[in-house]
Amino acid sequence: MNILLTLILAGLTMVGPLAIDTYLPSFPAIAQAFNASPLLVQQTLSAYLFTFAFMMLFYGTLSDSFGRRPVILASLFVYIAASLGAASAPSFGWLLACRVLQGLAAGAGSVVGRAIVQDRFSGAEAQKILSHIMMVFGLAPAIAPVLGGWLQVALGWRSIFGFLAAFGILMFAVVYRFLPESLPVAERHPFCLGTIAANYKSVLRHRQFLLLSMAIGMTFGGFALYIGSAAYFVINILHLRETAFGWLFIPLISGMMIGSALAGKFAHRYAQTRLIGIGYALMSLAAVANIAYNACFVAAVPWAVLPLFLYSFALAIAMPPMTLIALNHFPKHRGLASSMQSFIQMLLFALISGLVAPLLFDSALKLAYGVMAGLTLSLICALLSQSGKRAVAAA
Repeated sequence: MNILLTLILAGLTMVGPLAIDTYLPSFPAIAQAFNASPLLVQQTLSAYLFTFAFMMLFYGTLSDSFGRRPVILASLFVYIAASLGAASAPSFGWLLACRVLQGLAAGAGSVVGRAIVQDRFSGAEAQKILSHIMMVFGLAPAIAPVLGGWLQVALGWRSIFGFLAAFGILMFAVVYRFLPESLPVAERHPFCLGTIAANYKSVLRHRQFLLLSMAIGMTFGGFALYIGSAAYFVINILHLRETAFGWLFIPLISGMMIGSALAGKFAHRYAQTRLIGIGYALMSLAAVANIAYNACFVAAVPWAVLPLFLYSFALAIAMPPMTLIALNHFPKHRGLASSMQSFIQMLLFALISGLVAPLLFDSALKLAYGVMAGLTLSLICALLSQSGKRAVAAA
C-alpha cells in the first residue's frame, strides 16, 4: 500500500513541474506564433509560477477543513480545463490567462500530498516516504523537456498542452479510484475565516519555521535559475537543438533521484542534522566547481552540467529532513504549515526564475555565481534558525 500511495503522491507532485518544464522547448515557437518577444513569452512562465505560489497558501488549510480528496479532485478538474484552453489558445492573451489558471490549480497535489504523509506517518518513516516521493517525482522534470522537444518538433507547441491535459485526466481517475481520505471528519477544522487568519498569523510569527522554509527555497533557487534560463542556456549557451534539453535536465534530475534514494535509506541511520550538514557541504562543493569551470572554460557538455548533478544530489539529501523539521512545528495544522512552506518555496522559485534568471541567463558564469549566492543565503537562514532554537531552549 505504501508503494501505491508513494506513486500516487509522486504523480500529483509531478503535475506542477510538468506544466513548467514540458513547454520550455517551445518558447521560440510560441514567440513566432503570436509575434511576441522572448521576454513576453517568459511571462507565461512567471505568471504561472506566481499564481502557483499564491494558491499554495490556501490548499493546505482548505484540505484541513474539507478533507484531502475533495481539494485534490477539484484542483485537477480546473487544471484539465486550463490545459485544454491553452492548447486551443487563439491569442497570446488567452494563453497567458490559461497559464494563470493552470498555476492556480497545479499546486494542490504537492501541498496536500505532504499533509497526507504527515497524516499517515511520523519520524523516520515519514522522511523515508518523502524521499521516495521525491525520487519518483524526479522523473517529471527529467522527461518533460525532452518529451516537450520531440512534441514540438513533431506536432507543434499546442500538442504539449494537450499532453498536460491528458496527464491531468489520468491523475484525476487514479485519485478518484485509489486514493483514500486520510483526514477523518472528526479531526477537521471548521472553515472559519477568523480562526484561519489566527492560524496563519501563528505560522508567520514562528521564526524557526520561516527561516527553515526560506533556507529550503533558497537552496532550490539553483534549480530555479537553470529552469528559468533553460531555453537560453541550452540553445544559445550550449548551442544545442530543441530536442537536446535532456543535457540540462537529466543531470539535474538524476542527481535528485539518486540523492532521494539514498536519503530514504539513511533516514533510520543518521540524525536529521547530520544529513542536512552533508547536503550543504556537497552543495557548496558543487557550487565552487561550477564557478571554477565556467571561469576557465567555454560552457560545453558534459562538463558544464556535471556540477549541477552533484548540486541536485546534495539538495535531495538535505531537503526531506529540513522539510520535516519545519512541518513538525505545527502537528495540529499540517495542511496549513505545508501550504505556507510550499508558498515560500514557490514564491522564491518564481522570483528567481522570473526576475533573476533573465538578468543572468546570457552567461554561464553569471548563472554559476547566482547558484552560489542562493546557497549562501540559504546557509545563513539555516544557521539563524538553529541559533534561534538554541536561544529559546536556553530561555
